[in-house]
Amino acid sequence: MYVADSRAGTPETPAASAESAARPQAGRRLAAVAPTVLALGTVSLITDVSSEMVTAVLPLYLVAGLGLSPLGFGLLDGIYNGFSALVRLVGGHLADRGGGRHKWVAGAGYALSAACKPLLLVAQTLTPIGLVLAADRTGKGLRTAPRDALISLSSTPETRGRAFGVHRAMDTAGALLGPLAAFLILRATVDGYDAVFMVSFCVAVVGVLVLVLFVPGGPAARGPRGPRGSQGPRTTAEDADVPAEPAEPVDPAAPRPTLRAALALLRRPGLRGIALCALLLGLATVSDSFMFLLLQRRLGVPDRWFALLPVGTAAAFLLLAVPLGRLADRAGRWRVFLAGHGALLLAYALLLTSWHGTALPFAVLFLHGGFYAATDGVLMAAASDSVPKELRSSGLALVQTGQALARFVCSLAFGAAWTAWGDRTALTASAVALALCALFSMSLRPVRRTPSEGPA
Repeated sequence: MYVADSRAGTPETPAASAESAARPQAGRRLAAVAPTVLALGTVSLITDVSSEMVTAVLPLYLVAGLGLSPLGFGLLDGIYNGFSALVRLVGGHLADRGGGRHKWVAGAGYALSAACKPLLLVAQTLTPIGLVLAADRTGKGLRTAPRDALISLSSTPETRGRAFGVHRAMDTAGALLGPLAAFLILRATVDGYDAVFMVSFCVAVVGVLVLVLFVPGGPAARGPRGPRGSQGPRTTAEDADVPAEPAEPVDPAAPRPTLRAALALLRRPGLRGIALCALLLGLATVSDSFMFLLLQRRLGVPDRWFALLPVGTAAAFLLLAVPLGRLADRAGRWRVFLAGHGALLLAYALLLTSWHGTALPFAVLFLHGGFYAATDGVLMAAASDSVPKELRSSGLALVQTGQALARFVCSLAFGAAWTAWGDRTALTASAVALALCALFSMSLRPVRRTPSEGPA
């Protein structure tokens, strides 16, 4: 949070002057979060209502409705969660290369995903469903890095964890409402799945309109105003939405945003360590859909209640996202990130025990949501610290790409293991792999202080 400068009479640097101008308004806002973050959070909330309506019913629709095997579902689930990796670098590069195109690249991704929702009505076999899901995830891949770059560039290094926490909390509010909407639609209509897909499409269109109308365009590209080398006053209402970034002045000698420069970011030890750890841990992260199927299998949850299982995860994510984001800013982002994987490992352990108490689903879903609250936005905040602002979108895309590819491989491997050896053996192998990867990550990426704590 911004702190008033008590050094009266002390000449301010250009960056300090810009920071002082941003303090009075930002200090009164919720957790010093920029309006750009809140606007993007609103877009994500609406979009997640749409996407989670589909995600909540998709496992049951594919396995029970269309009769896919666990291996076939694992293939589609891998596509759904990992295909976006193929285009994330493209989205990140286009946003950086275009100067002020972060908003518009993200908007194209949101629009593409929205257009895919009604296509699920006509896709009835493995191949067309796979193509539709691939196109949907292409949209997600295009939008994720530019959106996260906008959040990062609209925040100071000391408050990035909080900003991502607020955004992820709003995003998760949509993830909470989506399954509830799907559940109500399934109970109220005869052709429930078709109705879910059409309502999902309508909601997604609203999200795209909110992005176009209310999210400022290109704050990352607009450098300082005023005389050369200084941070002049911002002159438009759109500019005023974005707090000054005193810690990241524009560097005239910064590299041009090319693909070669983006890939060269992996030479930075900090970003390389983060990307490698995210990839390794992603190889042992069982997808949400499989987690919910495992929980249903353990408890014998009726099909009509299946869509409510994601609500538990979303509720825990919503409850914990902001507190854990603030904790990451204060105690260290990597500590919180690894602790989140510890929560996921505990959820695996509970599913493998013989305990069948009524508290089991609440405990598993709470730990599952806590895992996301401690890792999703926190990982992006940690990666932002190691990437220059001129390549912020590309750098975040590198980390997201490795993680998404790893989760794609995990979905394929978990589906194959479930088909060959059963769900318990597959989950046991994943738990052992997660524990080993977490231990390795602790040695590979030592804990460092956050920017607000000063040098280690």
